[in-house]
This record gives sequence, structure tokens and C-alpha cells, in this order.
Amino acid sequence: MTDDQLNDSFIQFQRVEKSASERTLRNYSQALAAFQSYMEKTLFPGWKQCTPDHFRSYLYYCMQLEMARSTIRLRFSALRSFFKYLVHRHGLPKSPLADIQLPKQERKLPTILNQSQVVELLEAPLKAELSKQAPEWLPLRDSAILELFYSTGLRLSELAELKVEDIDHAQGISRVMGKGSKERIVPIGNHALTAVQKYRLAASVNQGPLFINKSRRQISTTSIGTMLKKYLRMTSIPFNITPHKLRHSFATHLLDNGADLRSVQELLGHASLSTTQIYIHVSTKRMKDSYDKAHPRAK
Repeated sequence: MTDDQLNDSFIQFQRVEKSASERTLRNYSQALAAFQSYMEKTLFPGWKQCTPDHFRSYLYYCMQLEMARSTIRLRFSALRSFFKYLVHRHGLPKSPLADIQLPKQERKLPTILNQSQVVELLEAPLKAELSKQAPEWLPLRDSAILELFYSTGLRLSELAELKVEDIDHAQGISRVMGKGSKERIVPIGNHALTAVQKYRLAASVNQGPLFINKSRRQISTTSIGTMLKKYLRMTSIPFNITPHKLRHSFATHLLDNGADLRSVQELLGHASLSTTQIYIHVSTKRMKDSYDKAHPRAK
């Protein structure tokens, strides 16, 4: 097989056998293409002829560019997966990446909103002035989206892809298709359920995609991000907010109020508990900051 055919067969393997998400497939494709582009500056020997020195050189190149460690690790993770595939499916004796040491992941605590900031953001859609071109149900849709984000901690893609039938109003739950096509059940709070019901009634959304755009097609993740930025400008929140930061806030506030880590892991759809543990550090730091401010002999 040619190198391009190996690329294509790997992506197909990930799509069909591993049920990888489109985002993961895109990351894999970009990582393979970036390495090939780097190697073509000298001479790309072909995937099966790559040596550890090629990857050490590429790692040094990435670090010279002051690339974020998370980006470097993401690229090399994709390359490791690719060579693991070549070993198991295409007779490569050993992965040239087996002994490559990567820089350690930077441990950055996620930025989160406090509870008053969350309330301010959630109330923004219903306070905004409606443009003449916008349907009357638009503020109710935006309110329902933000309420559902904070109530469930869903990923952006998960929320955008929700169908009407995924929401069980009687039981107060949602069925969510997460990473790796794994379904999970997520409870929904009363505020979010009420917001969804008001939006559906106003927009006459009875089947198909839950959240629609002005053309009554499924809303895109890009549109949700743009919508969030619009309402952020209406608040006093002093930093940028992405949909993922609402997910961070959801998890941290649960832990602040006594939820156990395993439950939060299940709600977030994390495969590994270690991924969820970062929120313990956020919650503990918030508790320590509150203590330092409130206790007369803390300092």
C-alpha cells in the first residue's frame, strides 16, 4: 500500500472499528499530514521506514515553534495510534515512537464561573432586545440551550445533536450519545426542563433536532458558540467563556456541594476517573480561597 492508502485505511479503521468521533478523525488526519509536511522539507522516507530519530527531530521542531504541550501530546498521540495500527494490521515490526519521551502535560486548572455569574449568563437571553429578523422563539431557544448546558454538563457536540425524543420530561432525564458512540443517561434540573418546554411550545418543535436555527434545521456548534459570545457581552463576566467552561462550572459546582467523584464522572461521560479528578483540584482551591478570605487567623 502507498503512504496515502495507509493513511486512508487507518482513518477508516478508526471510523468503523473504533467508532471514533468526527473531531477525533480530523485530529488524526491533521496530525499525520503535519508530520508528512515537516518530513517533506527534507525527504519523507515513507511511513514504514520512519525511525525514532525522525520523531525526535519532529518533537524538537515542535518545541522550537513554542507549540503548546497539549498540542504536541495530541499530535504524538495520533501518531502513536497510527503506528500501533501499522504494527497490528500491516506487519510493521515495532513502532518507532515506542521510546519517544514527550514533555509532561501542563497542569492548568480550568476557568469556571461562580454561581452568581452563571445566573447572570442564564438570564441574559430573556433580557436581550430581539432583532426584527429573528423569530420570536429565538430568546427561548437560547435560554433553553444555556440552561441545559449548565444543568447537564453536556459537551457542545452532544447538546447540538440532541433530538426531541432524547428528552424524557416525565422522568427529567436525557439520553446522550457521547464519545465512542456510548450512550449515557443524564438528569435534567427543573429550571432547564421548564426552559426546554417553553422553547418547544413557542417554536412548535415536536420531532427531529431539539435545537433548530432560523431555517428550522439543526443548530450548528459554531452557532452555539457565537450565541454564547453575544450574551457574554451583556454580562459583567470579566473573562471569555466557551461552552466547555459551562461544563467545567457544572462539574465543579457539583463537587462544591457534596457530589461524589464517581457520579460526576458518569454525568460527564469520562472514560477515566483521572480525567474527572482535575475538578477536585478546582473545588479544593475554591474552598481554600474562601477559607483564606473568611477566617481571621488564616494568614
